[in-house]
Amino acid sequence: MKTKILQVLRQNRDTYVSGQELCEKFGVSRTAVWKAIKQLKESGYEITAVQNRGYRLISVPDILSQSEVASQLHTKWLGREVCYFEEIDSTNMAAKRIAEESDRADWHGCVVVAEKQTAGRGRRGRGWSSPPGTGLFFSILLKPGIAPGNASMLTLVKGMATVKGISEVTGLKPQIKWPNDVVLNGRKIVGILTEMSAQIDYVNHIVIGTGINVSQTEFPEEIAKTATSLKLELEAEGRNVPLSRAQILGAVLQYFEQYYETFLKTEDLSVLMEEYNSMLVNRGKMVRVLDPLGEYEGTALGINDRGELLVEREDGICQVSSGEVSVRGIYGYV
Repeated sequence: MKTKILQVLRQNRDTYVSGQELCEKFGVSRTAVWKAIKQLKESGYEITAVQNRGYRLISVPDILSQSEVASQLHTKWLGREVCYFEEIDSTNMAAKRIAEESDRADWHGCVVVAEKQTAGRGRRGRGWSSPPGTGLFFSILLKPGIAPGNASMLTLVKGMATVKGISEVTGLKPQIKWPNDVVLNGRKIVGILTEMSAQIDYVNHIVIGTGINVSQTEFPEEIAKTATSLKLELEAEGRNVPLSRAQILGAVLQYFEQYYETFLKTEDLSVLMEEYNSMLVNRGKMVRVLDPLGEYEGTALGINDRGELLVEREDGICQVSSGEVSVRGIYGYV
């Protein structure tokens, strides 16, 4: 009920919505509406009530409650199930537990969100700083009928959606650092971790975790020189605007749903490749490929339809797979 009322109030921010209208719309009593409004106020929503006019939403707190997240969704199927935790080991671990403990097909598209992670992880087992109230930590659970060998491309699909969602909400212009980071002005704001459970020819489930630095102003010493946040980048542009993590999440999920459906038509990036390359910060730059078989340098040309990074060397063009190597810029993080 809270979610439904919140959605209506959000859609009518410039006017009042009468209590009677809410009663008739949802088939509940005035008391039920009043209780839902009271609960929203207690959660930090500023809602005015005027006799004979109704209720009006004045301001929204930056919270990630289930009601707030659900009220920000504009998707067809993604996020129809939202699991919110005040504190969790990691959203990826939670999503995998959900997948392993239930055979329900409708868990496909479930979104797990946490205010705080105690064991947040990045790629190759690295830790991910997850302080409460500042970051956006969430995972998407998918059960797609795709070949296991095509699953890694979903990391790139998620990167595209994250860039588009952040740009739409904030006006900032982030870029993708292949294969699983999003950066702003040469510093990391997003990390993406994709994990899969599969048999030889069948995907049991895929979990795509994302951490976005939203309002952080300080970072642990080991990443202080390479990390930034949306808040810091907005302030650097002279814009001190409030940020809603739930709004950013809603925008990212909306774009992911669109890109994911496009990906499924071909199970590759042939349709998305040109747009992806336009977002790629590595493109046209010298990079160092950290291959276990031997490091080498070259110019990043962009990705191919399999999501591999094409790196031009003196002896030809190499196709770099994200599962095998890491890529670093010659003169810095990107």
